[in-house]
Amino acid sequence: MNSTKRTLRIALLLALVAPLGGCVLTKVVTVPMRVVGAVVSIVPVVGNTADDAIDEAADIVDEIPI
Repeated sequence: MNSTKRTLRIALLLALVAPLGGCVLTKVVTVPMRVVGAVVSIVPVVGNTADDAIDEAADIVDEIPI
């Protein structure tokens, strides 16, 4: 009986976490990209342009259906 409860709990946990998998995976990639873009935006003249390009790339990665 204990084994079935444990299996049921694991299955329920996986069923709840599965829809979040893609979102979490893309956020793991895009959050560091956005942080780097924010740091680069400090650089005079080209900083804002580079930040916009990095932010646009991060938006594209967010849209990937994983």
